[in-house]
Amino acid sequence: MTVLKTSMRNFFAHKGRMALSAVAVLLSVAFVCGTLVFTDTMNTTFDKLFAATSSDVTVSAKDASDTGETTSDTGRPPVIPAGALGKVRSAQGVKAAEGTVFSTSVTVVDADKDSLSPSSGAPTIVGSWNANDARTMKITSGAAPHGSGQVMVDEDTADKHHLGLGDEIGVISALGTHTAKISGIAAFQVTNPGAAIFYLDTPTAQRTLVGATDVFTNVNVTAAAGVSDAQLKKNVTAALGGAYKVQTAKETADANQASVGDFLNVMKYAMLGFAGIAFLVGIFLIINTFSMLVAQRTREIGLMRAIGSSRKQVNRSVLVEALLLGVVGSVLGVGAGVGIAVGLMKLMGQMGMHLSTDDLTVAWTTPVLGLVLGVVVTVLAAYLPARRAGKVSPMAALRDAHAPADARAGLVRAVIGLVLTGAGGYALYVAANADKASDGSLWLGLGVVASLIGFVVIGPLLAGGVVRVLGAVLLRVFGPVGRMAERNALRNPRRTGATGAALMIGLALVACLSVVGSSMVASATDQLDKTVGTDFIIQSDSGQVVTPQAVQAIKNTRGLERITEYKTLDANLTTPDGKVSKDETINAADPTYAKDLRTKTVAGDLADAYRPDSMSVFEGFAKDHGIKLGSTVSVAFKDGRTAKLTVRAITSDDVVIDKGAMYASIATAARYVPADRMPLDQLVFATAKEGQQDAAYTSLKSALHDYPQYTVRDQTDYKQALKDQIGQLLNLIYGLLALAIIVAILGVVNTLALSVVERTREIGLMRAIGLSRRQLRRMIRLESVVIALFGALLGLGLGMGWGATAQQLLALEGLKVLDIPWPTIIGVFIGSAFVGLFAALVPAFRAGRMNVLNAIATE
Repeated sequence: MTVLKTSMRNFFAHKGRMALSAVAVLLSVAFVCGTLVFTDTMNTTFDKLFAATSSDVTVSAKDASDTGETTSDTGRPPVIPAGALGKVRSAQGVKAAEGTVFSTSVTVVDADKDSLSPSSGAPTIVGSWNANDARTMKITSGAAPHGSGQVMVDEDTADKHHLGLGDEIGVISALGTHTAKISGIAAFQVTNPGAAIFYLDTPTAQRTLVGATDVFTNVNVTAAAGVSDAQLKKNVTAALGGAYKVQTAKETADANQASVGDFLNVMKYAMLGFAGIAFLVGIFLIINTFSMLVAQRTREIGLMRAIGSSRKQVNRSVLVEALLLGVVGSVLGVGAGVGIAVGLMKLMGQMGMHLSTDDLTVAWTTPVLGLVLGVVVTVLAAYLPARRAGKVSPMAALRDAHAPADARAGLVRAVIGLVLTGAGGYALYVAANADKASDGSLWLGLGVVASLIGFVVIGPLLAGGVVRVLGAVLLRVFGPVGRMAERNALRNPRRTGATGAALMIGLALVACLSVVGSSMVASATDQLDKTVGTDFIIQSDSGQVVTPQAVQAIKNTRGLERITEYKTLDANLTTPDGKVSKDETINAADPTYAKDLRTKTVAGDLADAYRPDSMSVFEGFAKDHGIKLGSTVSVAFKDGRTAKLTVRAITSDDVVIDKGAMYASIATAARYVPADRMPLDQLVFATAKEGQQDAAYTSLKSALHDYPQYTVRDQTDYKQALKDQIGQLLNLIYGLLALAIIVAILGVVNTLALSVVERTREIGLMRAIGLSRRQLRRMIRLESVVIALFGALLGLGLGMGWGATAQQLLALEGLKVLDIPWPTIIGVFIGSAFVGLFAALVPAFRAGRMNVLNAIATE
């Protein structure tokens, strides 16, 4: 009870000093809980959606996906004959059955040919209005579509794009463009997570999406009273003879949820990883806080020991303070986490993914995990300072106002730090010289962890040298004030090292990812320059295939020297060694593709692979199966017959673009795949006549004006698109890392605030002998800047080392250019100085307001 009272008294006596540590715990716990609540809410939203939209039993084509996605190389969804509907209706236990058609391989545009697709990545769905949809959608204005000239749109899409009744839209599929006017607007009865949905009447949907009125993509079956979904599935399967895919509502919902769940899990664990980084940074803040509090209360602890307190009681007293801190920070963090989740939902709403707070899901495990995690981390972080407090001897404490330094512990720490740093450096060296990326990645992970821990442990040793260098370069120009700031930073290397380490972790990751991202862009750009011999690439950014009409429009464009079509076909390959390689991809293109992509070969000439009944294989595949020039490979095309193709070229694995591709000509594929099952083009390449590139570029864009689903890019555009994609990913990661950096800034603020309290008497004496308030504030700001730059220097150096090593592994995959983004690195370093200035504002202001006489009188 005495220990608890003492801990409570100390905690509330120093509540101001504990506040920033509590905020660090709060932020970290909030990020964990917010992530869990957000992803649980998304799961709930999708569960409700899939449960509501699934019929009791769904019948679809055998080769249709379990999730109902309809993307295919032909641009048309898999279908079943209309005759199957009659068989389903005759099955026992069927109350009703309805044939439907839908497709996600579509683009929908308004009258100005602007896309109406979601910007969030959610699908665009065009389907037939049916009874199953009528259960989940409520028509809020107008009427359901009747006839080919009418279409109905979901309310969210209508609001987002300001669509109203009578507005004309175009549905673009592989069969062409169908225009219709909006006859109705329907609202979801459950939360729509962002999909854009358009409804046509059934005959129009059949003609527009699949090109025939005697087929459906699905048959929705409703069970009669008392018939379970499982029994209904058995009855329907028996009636159809097992020729189709039959799924219950639960199976359909589970398949859809599994598909969405994969994405949500990746997002959840990635965000939790960044929360873990924030926790790691917070540990340094907590250690620093309690170390300084223990140092400031050395005399008090000595008196407690002198009057009979045991080491365990002192130790326990500090740990109870940490427990209180952890509980307060964690409880507030759980509440803040729910707020973060709601904020993320609003943010997703701005991006087009609508999530209702009605579905907000807070599982009981979330607050429990947040509380346990926050408390455990806080108590563990406070263990070392608590142990140090317990070792304070009564007489030593009474003689000295500060805890004596443990020289032996410092030596052991330095040795351990050097060993870990050396081990990390060696692991990075091994990773950089690995022969296989898979082997090197293990060494890279080990090197990152070991070098990070090593730098953290060795931080106090590095602080002495690095701070002196920074002081000589940056602080000496400020005269005596600058020298005092330098000495203050050097006075307690352990504290400076821990404070700098907190900032180091976040900046090391920023530097590493910047180097990797920049090197990827530079390497891909280099590969494009070296290997791509065409001027223009035409493709759909949403994954749609290129229709024959669009290909013809490209061919009719003036100023083009050659046009190359490019398709992909699935096949099973039987190699000379008798092995069967299933689900391989054959890249079928026009012979001119050998000029459009200058792919290196290790044997033969790639142009020969486009001869009749010929193909190429890649180097690794040839080695694995004993294939040489002239070998025959049996190619069983998924949608056609089996061909015997002769290997005329073996391509190098040392490439980035089309790595691992196997080529054949479109003419060869056409001999074995029926025309109606031949995939449409994935891409089309176009090369302008000499000196007509600009005119051809303009003409191509004009020719494809009526095909807004496709984008024309020259090499400059393609490089910029690649750079933008990687840049967006990096910006997202930087945003998540910002939490760790914010916690690190709190650490700098807390360190300075506590050091100001620790040096109260010293500050009073300096003020008494003539140091002005302005000079005092400048001294504290400069101390903060040098600590921040110390952490930045270590972090950026360490991160660039990690990034350079990672690039060496990427070089094994063909990304051979190492590019250090110096503007980013320098910008972060300079930004760290401003972080230091910002962190020092409050401590410097408080120091400047101290009463000189009261400060001198402080013990």
